Amino acid sequence: MKLHIDFSNDQTKKKAGFAMRRLIKKAVRGTLECEHFDRDAMVSVTFTDNEGIREKNREFRGIDAPTDVLSFPMYDMKNGDVPAPGEICELGDIVLSLERAAEQAETYGHSYERECAFLTVHSVLHLLGYDHVNSEEEDAEMRAHQRTVMKHIGLEVKQREEKE
Repeated sequence: MKLHIDFSNDQTKKKAGFAMRRLIKKAVRGTLECEHFDRDAMVSVTFTDNEGIREKNREFRGIDAPTDVLSFPMYDMKNGDVPAPGEICELGDIVLSLERAAEQAETYGHSYERECAFLTVHSVLHLLGYDHVNSEEEDAEMRAHQRTVMKHIGLEVKQREEKE
């Protein structure tokens, strides 16, 4: 599988250099590997701050509040909507508030890098069609996949963090 990630940085509050891009790529690739996604893929990742993600949350979801990560899937994969074989699969867009990730890392007592990776895994699962808001079963399924991926990439979720 070839993976292309188009990064953009719309904030200045947190460093978003090579190390962060490498971490995000590891989280995206690890998620796709654990989900047995073997097609060539493309993902767009935008780093933003709390105000930037608040604007996007308001515009696209009608919620006037900051959040940690937003996912904009290109396809409805749960219902079989995927590009034709041989085409690069443009999975969609991820918007990640680095400012919020830093706040949550402090709250949960783990590293900023671990929180950014976790939010990326969470978002990629959304791009692949997983959700956690419709039922307890879907929530449990998504959490199980998150734990599997985080273990796969060497950033296991600690027991007390499972409520994120």
